This record gives sequence, C-alpha cells and structure tokens, in this order.
Amino acid sequence: MTVRKDRHPGEGRDPEKHLAWIPAFAGMTMLCASLVSAQDWKPSKNVEILVPSGAGGAADRQARVGQRLLQSMPGIPSVTVNNRPGGAGLVAWTALSQHPGDGHYLATMNVAIVTNQVLGLSKLRYQDLTPLNIVMREPIAVFTRADSAIASTKDLVARLRKDPASVSFGFSPARGNQNHILLGMVARAAGVDPKALKIVVYSSGAQGTTAMLGGHVDVWIGTVAGALPHVAANTVRVFGVSSAQRLPGNAAALPTLREQGIDAVYYGFRGFVGPGGLTPSQIAFWDQVFAKVVRDDEWKRISQENVWIDDYRGAADARKHLDYELALLTKMLAELGVSGKTAQ
Repeated sequence: MTVRKDRHPGEGRDPEKHLAWIPAFAGMTMLCASLVSAQDWKPSKNVEILVPSGAGGAADRQARVGQRLLQSMPGIPSVTVNNRPGGAGLVAWTALSQHPGDGHYLATMNVAIVTNQVLGLSKLRYQDLTPLNIVMREPIAVFTRADSAIASTKDLVARLRKDPASVSFGFSPARGNQNHILLGMVARAAGVDPKALKIVVYSSGAQGTTAMLGGHVDVWIGTVAGALPHVAANTVRVFGVSSAQRLPGNAAALPTLREQGIDAVYYGFRGFVGPGGLTPSQIAFWDQVFAKVVRDDEWKRISQENVWIDDYRGAADARKHLDYELALLTKMLAELGVSGKTAQ
C-alpha cells in the first residue's frame, strides 16, 4: 500500500461535509458550559421573601427567622421580607408568579395554597408555582379571654348546640385555611353545621388575637405559639389544641381537643415556594440551603419556642405532599360544607 505524503489531510473530501462537525462541536461546547454554569447557580442579587399575611403572624415569624439564617450563609447577597396580605394569600402568590424562572423570589406557603384551589378562589394553582419545601407542621389552638363567660370546652360545645351563632370565632388570614378547617371539625364534633357559625376573618394572627383580647370576637383559632405568651400572662384560657397527643415543652399543660371527646386532630404545614419555571439547579440550590436552615441551632431553638413540629421535606417530597393535601382537603372541605367539590 502506497501512502501519498503530498496530500494534505482532508484533500479530496467534500469541504461542506468536512466542516459540518464544527457547528455541532461548538454547540456541544456551549451546552456543556451552560450545564456547568447551571449547576453552579446561586443568587446574584437580593432575595425577596413574600409573606401572604400581615406582620406579627406565624407566616411572618417563619419568614423573618428564615431571613436571618439565609443572610448568614455564604453566597446569598441579602434577603428582604415583604408582607403582602390579602386575597387568602393570593396577593403574595400572584406577585410571586410574575417572576417566572427567577430564583431570587420566594414566598412562604401554607394550607391556603391548596384550599384556594379547592374553593376555586383563583386560577393560580400550586402546580403553576415551584414548591421548594415544607419546613414544619404546626398544631392549632382554640382559646378565649381568661374572663370570658365561656368557661370550658364543655361550655363552648353546649352554647354551640343551643345556638351556633351565639359565639363569634376569629381566625386569619382566610376562609378555608387550617384554622377554618379545625373550627369546622369542632363544629361537626358538637353536632353543629359549620356554615351556621359566626366567623370574623383577620389579616394576621397578631391582629386577630388582639381583637379577641379586646372582646371583638369570643374565641380565637390560631397557632399554639400565639397563645403561649397570653397563657403565661394568665390573659387567655385555652380550650384545646389540635394535636393527637399533648405537646412538649411550654405547651405540655394544654389539653388536646381529642382528650376532651372532640375528634378534631389536624396540623397545618408551612414551607417556601418559588415562582414557576425554576431550573433544576435553582431548585437544588434552595434544597441544599433550606436543609441547612432547619439543622441550624437557632432554627431548632425557635422551633421549640413556637411549637413547630419538625417535618422537613425537600422540593420533590413537598410537591407530593401538596398533591396528597389536595385530595384530603377537597374531601374535608366538602364534608365541612365549605366547598361543594369532591375529591378527584
């Protein structure tokens, strides 16, 4: 076999075919560079956390604790909290949805992000956003002023059976949320139609608790953490909490509703959500960061103070849990008379 040493490599070949690999190679190079860049995503500007309720409530506490811990982590320039109450959380979540694909915008989320969908209050669904995590479960308390004429849980049930509209109930921040669900369960256990109850909705737990202490509503349905300072000051009387067993720590003395013969066990969930269209690398970043947040000693201390029950779930598990809650709450709200829909 004779090799022609005077031929230049590529001579005699179709030049277009010979050069066809160049754009493909360039495209692969750009794709690889893009993937490397995507894997290294981190915030390049301020991160804004939207809160779908007013200052002082449970969602606000969650956001501000998260803000402090996120700001202490390398790679996050700064974090701000923006309270956007209104519309059963829809004001904040709609504002969040206006930043598709931008990992610099987050919002706290709670049960209302599911119940809004069940009740048909908005076309915006949690599936249109990017659930990032669930950071805790939260039991609920039913309480009144220490000097209230309603002296006990038994007394409360008796009054409801006699006249459901004779007792005014307050909760925040919207109908159909975890507080409303628990109230409906209490009413059902008392043999009362939940639709017959007298209900006043406030924009935040802090505002509503103040209203209850001032006599504007008879009974408040809200977080156990919101009740504890008033329990310590002997200004409120707790009828019961929604946990299956007695809670630990400062809440250990509070009776459960179940132990008093009221079958009302329910926990709200709280987490963080991003706008729709976040990339896998953005989701992975927040997965990693929030997993560190819930392991932080300050978070654990504040969780104990607020009677938050540890139940951390990353983005994948959070989405599965929301799907589960959708089926559960569709059935539950229909049974409570809040919604006419049935589970799919």
